Amino acid sequence: MKALGSLAAQSAWNRRGTLALVMLSMALATALLLTLERLRTDIRASFTQAVSGTDLVVGARTGAVQLMLHAVFRVGGATHAVKMSSLAEIAQHRAVAWLVPLALGDSHRGFAVLGTSPQYFERFLYGERQPLAFSQGRAFAGTLDGLYEAVLGAEVASALGYRLGERIVLSHGLQPTSAPGGVLASEHGDKPFTVVGVLARTGTPVDRTVHVSLQAIEAIHLEWAGGAPLPGVRIAPEAARKFDLEPKQVSAALVGLKSRVAVFAVQRFVAQYEGEPLLAVLPGVALDELWAAVGLGEKALLAISALVALVSLASLVAVVLAGLNERRRELAVLRAVGAGPRDVLLLLLAEGAWVTVAGALLGAAAAALAVWAAAPWLQAQFGIALQGAAPTPAQWGLFGAVLTAGILASLVPGWRAYRLSLADGLSPRL
Repeated sequence: MKALGSLAAQSAWNRRGTLALVMLSMALATALLLTLERLRTDIRASFTQAVSGTDLVVGARTGAVQLMLHAVFRVGGATHAVKMSSLAEIAQHRAVAWLVPLALGDSHRGFAVLGTSPQYFERFLYGERQPLAFSQGRAFAGTLDGLYEAVLGAEVASALGYRLGERIVLSHGLQPTSAPGGVLASEHGDKPFTVVGVLARTGTPVDRTVHVSLQAIEAIHLEWAGGAPLPGVRIAPEAARKFDLEPKQVSAALVGLKSRVAVFAVQRFVAQYEGEPLLAVLPGVALDELWAAVGLGEKALLAISALVALVSLASLVAVVLAGLNERRRELAVLRAVGAGPRDVLLLLLAEGAWVTVAGALLGAAAAALAVWAAAPWLQAQFGIALQGAAPTPAQWGLFGAVLTAGILASLVPGWRAYRLSLADGLSPRL
């Protein structure tokens, strides 16, 4: 068997030009499969960990996915607002460590505006429990003196070219349009905001959000009622500070617990709250449900990669079969010196295995190199943290599937050679 393996290696080396192209196609298919699997795994981790430091998300009683889409991904709208008095009672629960309210509904040039408290920048965690960081500036003060201060997500600042000290105007709602980012609806032009901070990129909806204080949200809506401005009413920016700007209701809230053990008790407390119908969802569970609905694209990419691998295997079979007629005399000589049909089968099988293993290993190395090289760029541009860890079980499975499929594909020309007779190989062909 050792001699047969050596003979197969030498035979493959003699035809190295042709087989190198087959090996390269195998390597590319393997690299594509493994790289996409790593991307799929890490993108899903980034997606499901868009908010990792929060134990519960509380909002009006709707569907869990709808609440997460609105509160975390800034998609859609809340069916009802949540009273601040209700959230205050939830915050007093003995198992609750902190509560951060969220007010959504306004926008700036197509980007969502989030009204919240300064505590948001301390409590919000993403990914592997990573805190928010500032690439420039600071958080808004959350006081009357810093009423019109805004903090931008990384993508907002990058897309619109904003810097610290820039003056921006918020809009009431977002009017969809075919133009990129939408067009501004009714503007709060009389109360401009000053950019005081820009957050580092996170790869989460935070990057696409303008953050202001809850009091600022109240201030820009003092002369509004029912979603429309009151005719003839105008309150100057400075005069707005004299009003009671404490919010009466918000869109949702992020809740952190003293112990994860109490999560179901607090969830039940919120569900049974008598003041108004509320819902508390576990972010991880809801995001898994959401991924199941939107994760069809990853399966399509994986299917395309599998087809590429299948084409590579077909090329391996085609190349070996095409060269088989040229090697019939060589195989007949082997039969003449004592090699049996089984040895011929094993010889071609070994050759196919050599090419498959070499191509798969080269592809695995290329995939690891691609992940290592692309990781900093993906982290900076999209906030996707590629893990330079050991291969996942799924990657091992794909690698094993490529090897198995390649070896099985080598049986086709091997079986063809097995059936060639000695007389047919030695007989001159006219």
